Amino acid sequence: MSTEASIRAADTRAEARALSAAAAAAGHAPSIHNTQPWRWRVTGNELHLYLDHSRGLEITDPDSRLAVLSCGAALHHALVSLAAAGWHTLVTRMPNPTHPDHLAQVRVDHRIPVTPAAVRHLQTIALRHTDRRPAVSDPVAADKLHSIVTAVESAGAYLHLLQPDQVYDLATAVDHAQRTEADEIAWQAELAYWTGGTRPLGTGIPDSAIGDRATQTTVPGRDFGHYGDLPISEAHENAATFAILYGLEDGKLDWLRVGEALSAAWLTATELGVSVLPLSATIEVAVTREQLRRLLADLGYPQLVLRFTTADPAGTAAAHTPRIPAEQVIER
Repeated sequence: MSTEASIRAADTRAEARALSAAAAAAGHAPSIHNTQPWRWRVTGNELHLYLDHSRGLEITDPDSRLAVLSCGAALHHALVSLAAAGWHTLVTRMPNPTHPDHLAQVRVDHRIPVTPAAVRHLQTIALRHTDRRPAVSDPVAADKLHSIVTAVESAGAYLHLLQPDQVYDLATAVDHAQRTEADEIAWQAELAYWTGGTRPLGTGIPDSAIGDRATQTTVPGRDFGHYGDLPISEAHENAATFAILYGLEDGKLDWLRVGEALSAAWLTATELGVSVLPLSATIEVAVTREQLRRLLADLGYPQLVLRFTTADPAGTAAAHTPRIPAEQVIER
């Protein structure tokens, strides 16, 4: 084998390792009920992302809006991994019009310098988690919120920080959505399937990640059957910042880009010591999703609500959710 051929063979192996590592890192991304509805294929110098309907939520998410958003978060995680490995990437979203579940094609084409920020982002992936604990009395600093908004916009989406009077409108919408879903037997059955227990298959939300008691808050989080009877101080209401993550359109590509922005926001928040709690109930119900759109003055289409807080260091952090083994979601 010639020297040139040997170099190319080594490059090919390096590309394959980097792409496989990126897909594995993507497995740590947040997803609706930890369903992890993605599948990856490594071929040559390309990584392909597909929506996996076998881990979809037929009742909660019938149009796969939140599943595609979850895949967008996984895509961003993969790109973070490749940047930290020193690879320049070319991304084509929705590359195959005849195959709508083919969400993205990522191609590595040449090496780039590795920046400290890229390495820090990769390290943050392992630290990121959903934080349902009540906030301490200190609100999130304005400069930190600005950094999170900037991260979202850099990823191709938008983040609207709610004003105090809008939080009560949000609370009404969340309560409406949760009551609507609680009245549906099929929805309850689907939620029960994906939550509770020990989750030996690596999907869903185990009891250890939920906590024994839900907190009493103006904007209720998902209680997973653990009713909100844990009192908190009034400071929590002033310490939490609520925001709507949204895009300018409402198609599959937009859901994907908002998912990428969710990952960018969450990693940035984690680096800044800001806790994140996603609230999806109002997105799952069409009526309340439209109520959120009015909070945006019809400027865009809401895809997720986020709560930002400074977590109480004295509180007990919930365990991380399990993950599907990488070899089960990566085809080579």
